[in-house]
Parts: sequence; structure tokens; C-alpha cells
Amino acid sequence: MESAAAHEPRGAEAPRPPSPAPSPAPAEPPAAPRARPRLVFRTQLAHGSPTGKIEGFTNVRELYAKIAEAFGIAPTEILFCTLNSHKVDMQKLLGGQIGLEDFIFAHVRGETKEVEVTKTEDALGLTITDNGAGYAFIKRIKEGSIINRIQAVCVGDSIEAINDHSIVGCRHYEVAKMLRELPKSQPFTLRLVQPKRAFDMIGQRSRSSKCPVEAKVTSGRETLRLRSGGAATVEEVPSEFEEEASRRVDDLLESYMGIRDPELASTMVDTSKKTVSVQEFAHRLDSVLGEFAFPDEFVVEVWAAIGEAREACG
Repeated sequence: MESAAAHEPRGAEAPRPPSPAPSPAPAEPPAAPRARPRLVFRTQLAHGSPTGKIEGFTNVRELYAKIAEAFGIAPTEILFCTLNSHKVDMQKLLGGQIGLEDFIFAHVRGETKEVEVTKTEDALGLTITDNGAGYAFIKRIKEGSIINRIQAVCVGDSIEAINDHSIVGCRHYEVAKMLRELPKSQPFTLRLVQPKRAFDMIGQRSRSSKCPVEAKVTSGRETLRLRSGGAATVEEVPSEFEEEASRRVDDLLESYMGIRDPELASTMVDTSKKTVSVQEFAHRLDSVLGEFAFPDEFVVEVWAAIGEAREACG
């Protein structure tokens, strides 16, 4: 008899362990993010000073703090800033965008003055804006209006108090509402602070009730956009449609609320881009800008104005 071993097939080999899987190639390190260039802006005090350099701000309050630090003053001394002009020129007013090559002029507190006004008409003829850091000031004076007849009141004057009630810290729309609600035929007092001026600077008064097209405050192809919440961002200069739509919305803000605010107008235009109907637009405005409590008819007009701007710009 043959042994059992003789029945095993020839050439049979013991099973081999599986070959180990090849080691994965070492992962390439992630590409280093592109270094962001430092954004350094030149600045002066509008009434005269050496040139300072500032950087590292993301909103208007931080901008004022940097300017104040550069010149050894308190941030609360700064009323507003203009771009590329030391004059009290509301068409050069710093809003929410700064061109990367713009020169910033800071207008600081000058003399305080009080004027008595009697409201003989519903409208005083003032257009109010604010600096984004607690000061509301006069941006426009309507020709032939009550305020236009008071020579002591000038464009650029900050409104510090109404009837000795301080309004420092109030937004422009709140101040405009207070002035609208003052009773007729009853005198009231405005405490104003005018910007400090050099000898060659003269207070400017509006000669027209109509708003001229706001001058561009950007330079080059990019701007630094300041935001009330979140970090500042470098963006392309607004398109022709964005500029035209923002101008029309700003005109409506003046007509309805007595304020001018190019950054608010720009925010409303940006909000419209994410909507397809006036109802959706109104809902988004409530969520983004609810504190303004825009009336329905105003929202409808804004939606129409943005649509007209889009058609006009093709």
C-alpha cells in the first residue's frame, strides 16, 4: 500500500501570506496661502498736520482709533473723514469703501455753537448722515429752507444736542426722526460742533435741493470695504450698475428719511441681488436692516429703482 503522502499532488506548496500593500506616497504639504499685502494708508488732520500712516483696521471705529493714535488725540475728537481732499466736501466723504491709494483726511472737533430754530414748516431742510462712530452731522442744506436762512449752521456741523438732550451715539435716521417730530411754531435749540478749519477753509452750504451725483471715493481697481460687523475685505471697484443703483437708493433715503448713507444704499443693492421678488427683498431687508423699520411703500420704490438702474446699465 502506498502511504497517504503519495496521493498529494506534485508541486503543491504551502500557502504564502499575502504581500503587504504598498505604502501610500507621502502626501504633499498643502500649498501655503498667498501672503496678503499689507494695506497701509496715508492720513493727515484736515486743518493741517504731518502725514501719518495707518493700517490694521476693519471698521470705521477702528479706523478712527488708528488715526487718533497716529496724532496723539482721542478718537472722539474725530467728526468725520474725507478722501483726497482736506476740505469739508460731502462729495468726498468717507463711507464704507476706501480706494487702496486714497489719502484720508480726518476732520476734528472745532468750536461749539448753539442756535435757536423755530420750526415754521414741516421740513427743516436738513439732510443728516453719520460717521459710523456715534456722531450725526449735516450733509446737505436745502436752498430756501428754514436752516438755510440761519447762517451759523453749515454743512459738516455735527449735531451734539437737541434742546440740551445729547444725541451723541444716535444713528442718522434716529436724529432725523427726532427733528421731524419737533412741534411746529415752537422754538428749539441745536448745539452744533463745527470741524476745525485751517485759515483757507470756508464752511460750505448747499445751493441746490437736488442731490448731485456723489463723487467716486475709490482709486484704482480695488477698494477696502469697511463693515460694521466682520472683517474688512478688499473688493473690486463697484460696477456701473452697482454705482447707479446705489445712487438712486441713496436719493430715496434722502426723500423718505432725510438721511444720506451710500454704504447703507450699497448694502440694500447687495441684498437685492439675492432676491427675485419684492416680497423676498422686503423679507431679507427685515433680517439684515430691521432696525430701520422701512415702510412697505419705500421698499417697493427701492426695488423699482434698482430694477430701473439694472435696465439703464444693460
